[in-house]
Amino acid sequence: MSNTLATLTHWLDPTSLMATLSEHPVALIVIIGFISLLESLAIVGLLVPGVVMLTAGASLAGHLELSLPLVLLSGALGAVIGDGVSFWLGVHHRDQLPQRWPFSRHPEWIEHGQRFFHRYGSWSIAFGRFVGPVRPIIPLVAGMLDMPASRFFMVNGLSALAWSPAYLLPGYLLGQTWQSLFTLPPGANGLLIGLASGLIACAFAFSFLRRQLGREGRLYHWLARRMRRSASGRRLWWQLRHPDPEGEFPLASMALLVFAVISVPAMSLAALAHPGPWQIDVVAASLADRLHTLLPENLLHQASLWLSQLGDGTGLAALVAPWLVWLALTRRHAIWIHLSAAWVGIACANTVLKYLIQRPRPDTPAFLEGSMSFPSAHTAGAVAVFGLAAAFIAERQPSPRRRWIYWSAIIACSVIGLSRIFLGVHYLSDILGGACLGLLACALVRISYPAFVQQPCPSPTAPVVWLSLASLGLLTARLLWLPL
Repeated sequence: MSNTLATLTHWLDPTSLMATLSEHPVALIVIIGFISLLESLAIVGLLVPGVVMLTAGASLAGHLELSLPLVLLSGALGAVIGDGVSFWLGVHHRDQLPQRWPFSRHPEWIEHGQRFFHRYGSWSIAFGRFVGPVRPIIPLVAGMLDMPASRFFMVNGLSALAWSPAYLLPGYLLGQTWQSLFTLPPGANGLLIGLASGLIACAFAFSFLRRQLGREGRLYHWLARRMRRSASGRRLWWQLRHPDPEGEFPLASMALLVFAVISVPAMSLAALAHPGPWQIDVVAASLADRLHTLLPENLLHQASLWLSQLGDGTGLAALVAPWLVWLALTRRHAIWIHLSAAWVGIACANTVLKYLIQRPRPDTPAFLEGSMSFPSAHTAGAVAVFGLAAAFIAERQPSPRRRWIYWSAIIACSVIGLSRIFLGVHYLSDILGGACLGLLACALVRISYPAFVQQPCPSPTAPVVWLSLASLGLLTARLLWLPL
């Protein structure tokens, strides 16, 4: 047992993994081809975060200076095989596929693929390879619609030769050049690979849970059946379920709450035990310093300063004030109280944690004199504001549109958090701690809100344009007349 654990630990160690792959470059080339196959395979390509995995694999190949033609050929070959298997399934199982999961639950996938195929004909094989939602479906539909195999494989092969460089070359060049551009501390290679592996694992988990915890997911329906067997379960289900006709039980928010309840204390205790910079903080600071030298003088600093001003308490207040006023005037008291409580709760929790942990900042400018570092109040506030805004907007949107809403919120929070690192006033671990605190507030609001709501919000009659312009005007005034 101990030998097995030792072997597993060795393989999971990023430094050992890099050393192993450098000694067996063929294995990495095969892995890239296999990821390309999964990305192109019917159904599977919808579930796996293939783009993230391909970028990570190509970056590692570039860092190890593997043959670029072999890497690109492996990616193209994997894509051809994946599409070929999908085409074969469409030819031989065209009648059974619409009755099988997941197409029995999502018949619109095949319908959308058929419309795309009828619109572009044979070119749909090439075009579809670069269009996310239909990429792994088009070859399957082509087989179901009796596209000649010779024509399919000709278009499939030629398009794969263009697709492979488009998806793999940026990651390969990044992996080939980052070490010459950035001077990193010892051990940073293994840490970055471990971080990339963690991001890939999180992408897998997010992709899986996003489907399973929504109202169309199997886990959601399984829990619904279990809870409806008892009177208390039914009562809880209907109390927390959103009152809209198509409202859902906040299962995803409950999963987020579990994650946040674990991560916030864990990171706080770690910061209390090790108040100095962690290794990941040193690497992030080194990357930030190098970016400062690569970009024009003061460009990154000024941009980070503006983002920091937009993400502080005054900036976020300017952003949300018009919306809170509109909510109050239209008597949407439930959401007004929940959003205000989230903001106050974030401020109180952040103040208490800073006081208890007493972690000094990497650099303390005059306007932050006496202020502690962990957690990042900017990040916590941004995650709470943008996260809740995305959640309330997305609940009225179909599933395909929700991802863009959430990704917009993620990008907004990320740039505000990173601006604090570029200014040198926070460590990366401070940003992560603040993000977890903001997610805790989001989860609590999303679970509590349905029990108090009396009318859905936001309303379709909301003056979105005018409220957005008011927020933009207040943010501009904040930048011009209320500097740090």
